[in-house]
Amino acid sequence: MKNATVQEAKAYLLELIESVLQGEDVVISREGKPLVRLVRYEAQLEPRTPGAWEGRVWIADDFDDESEEINAMFYGKD
Repeated sequence: MKNATVQEAKAYLLELIESVLQGEDVVISREGKPLVRLVRYEAQLEPRTPGAWEGRVWIADDFDDESEEINAMFYGKD
């Protein structure tokens, strides 16, 4: 674990960030007391709620019907 004072953190922020990205713990202190810990940012995905889009989305009845024209574009004409 790396420890840095606030003044050191100001002067060496890029190096401290690189240490965190390499997996090292970094604690910034003031007057010998820990203030903050630098951590790598990880996006927090909100849990999906079943049925959350119910009534908001409409799908046509023929949505997945095949189209001769589109099939011809993908597969060529028979």
